[in-house]
Amino acid sequence: MEVLFILLFFLFGITFGSFYNVVGLRSPKNETFVNDRSYCPSCKHQLSWYELIPVFSFFIQGGKCGHCKSKISNIYPTIELLTGFLFAFSFWKIGFEWEVITALLLISMLMIILVSDIKYMVIQNKVLVFFLPLLIIMRVVQPLEPWWSPIVGAIVIAVILAIIILVSRGGMGAGDMKLFAVLGIVLGVEKVLLAFFLSCLLGAVIGMLLMLFNIIKRRQPVPFGPYIVFAALIAYFYGDSMIDWYLGFII
Repeated sequence: MEVLFILLFFLFGITFGSFYNVVGLRSPKNETFVNDRSYCPSCKHQLSWYELIPVFSFFIQGGKCGHCKSKISNIYPTIELLTGFLFAFSFWKIGFEWEVITALLLISMLMIILVSDIKYMVIQNKVLVFFLPLLIIMRVVQPLEPWWSPIVGAIVIAVILAIIILVSRGGMGAGDMKLFAVLGIVLGVEKVLLAFFLSCLLGAVIGMLLMLFNIIKRRQPVPFGPYIVFAALIAYFYGDSMIDWYLGFII
């Protein structure tokens, strides 16, 4: 029975992931994504239902538009599969608890941000504003211990990043600061600080590797959002064990 539910969460995930692609790609351009049908970004051909099956349509069509044959971005199946995996993993990790709703909301927000930041290097305020009250409600329904940790976490990380932005004169974007503040509500003070550390570590290591292989150049602007997304997910699911391991190591 558990395997069946894991499969259902995966199917829900790839379906929602398809929608998150549309939101992340259209919303920064102020295009509607509620009523308008999906279309090919190259030829604007409206897609038929069989061209909108998450993941499968991409591979059946060979990663190309069925009308103009232009290449479809790999971001579509990647986000669909990633959302499906994370939805299924959330259920496997948490089960039928209130916290699984928090996990699904967090993943949904992060997937939209991942798409828009990769494509446009922007973290939209309206995405954060939409999810913030929902996440606050879930932290009331399923509070952290201690109860004040989300409040302190949001304030502390916002202050830290505000100082970094001022000192570095724009070395980090205001969107990153706002995203971390929302993450503070979800993660609490200890885990949001862990997420910040992990995002910096991931950014430094991957950035050096990208420069080493000449994929990017020194001082080339790169989105920091993807590092925050994966660091936040690691901290959310494994933060407690990582913090316990670290404290046991130093004490």
